[in-house]
Amino acid sequence: MIASWIFIALFAGLLPLHPDAIMLEKILIPPGEQAWLGYDDLGRSIAERLIMGARTSFMVAFCVVSISFVLGTIVGVMAAWFGGWWDKVTVLVIDIFIAFPGILLAIALSGLLGPGIMNAVVALSVVGWVGFARLARAQTLTMKHREHVIAAQALGTETVQIALIHILPLIIAPLVVEATFAIAGTVIAEASLSFLGLGVQPPNPSWGSMIRDGTRFMLVAPHMVLAPGMAILLVVLSINLLGDNLRDRMDIRSRRAKFNRKNTIQLFQAG
Repeated sequence: MIASWIFIALFAGLLPLHPDAIMLEKILIPPGEQAWLGYDDLGRSIAERLIMGARTSFMVAFCVVSISFVLGTIVGVMAAWFGGWWDKVTVLVIDIFIAFPGILLAIALSGLLGPGIMNAVVALSVVGWVGFARLARAQTLTMKHREHVIAAQALGTETVQIALIHILPLIIAPLVVEATFAIAGTVIAEASLSFLGLGVQPPNPSWGSMIRDGTRFMLVAPHMVLAPGMAILLVVLSINLLGDNLRDRMDIRSRRAKFNRKNTIQLFQAG
């Protein structure tokens, strides 16, 4: 499912699609032989709009998570490494951001910046970096007193080189797992902003705006809501399952416990 989402997002522009083409004779036609997912209230193909909406969702998720990953990691590593007032200020800022519900803060920022996809990216990035910063800080605090890091400091290695060579490779695994869950959250957040009219603006398709348009025709054309709703459900569920799988594979203690349990069962069966 994730591979299909990424493939569609990357190559949707090369397909002969016309998601904004209005055909009045096909208004609210349900799924059938003419169209797998039917048509909306303006006679536009829901399947084509769903495909183009996948590109919007992927682009927003990729940009937001990339910005949040880089910014949050830098802030968290610097706070843990330098300590002192820098660490205290960083922790205070993180606590302030955590005190507000993320989606409400994103809605407020989008309202201040104005509707649009770029403003939505900025608003979600301002909210999203906090999780990465907190995780990077916690991981760096456990790594900064390791022998190889102390040895690098004794040899006069620059702080940037220590962070890139001796710390970042050891903390990247939990950050990657955090990024997978952040992608799922960003997909939902982008759809929420578009649903409220603060994200992608018409006529550009978005899964959230498609659900918003379909709510007025729930009784006569439920396919307008079910198609984008199922797309969000499948993508978010797949990403969360991928994140759980990555977390299990990267957790050394979990892998060691599974290995010991497997050996115990084999020994018990052999005995």
